[in-house]
Amino acid sequence: MWYQREFSLSAKPRGFHLVTHEILRILPEIERFKVGLFHLFTLHTSASLTVNENADPDVRVDMETYFNHIAPEQGLPLEHTLEGPDDMPAHVKSSLLGASVSVPIRDGQLALGTWQGIYLCEHRNRGGSRRFVATLHGEAS
Repeated sequence: MWYQREFSLSAKPRGFHLVTHEILRILPEIERFKVGLFHLFTLHTSASLTVNENADPDVRVDMETYFNHIAPEQGLPLEHTLEGPDDMPAHVKSSLLGASVSVPIRDGQLALGTWQGIYLCEHRNRGGSRRFVATLHGEAS
């Protein structure tokens, strides 16, 4: 069985945001799969997705700190500056983390580890709402 849907998440401030529960509310169809794969792809080049710690919010703060150190807004001779000083560093961060995540589905649930969640990584100061394509593939319950 295959299922695909495009959807948006509301604008979030710059940073790393745990969005697992939002996604599950938007995609109750996951419950129809006994076994399968959930693939989530962002339709943007200045935001990214990753799976990481879901318990301690300090991890999300520290992730922002590390990525700002890796791709700073100032101090580099950048060519792509027309969209603001946060844009090119946002592209770099997005490329490092990636535009998609895949998570196994087991018995109608995402088979994430105990401490894992899906992050939307917003790398722009004012990124706006973000669009995604979710694809589910597997055996129906």
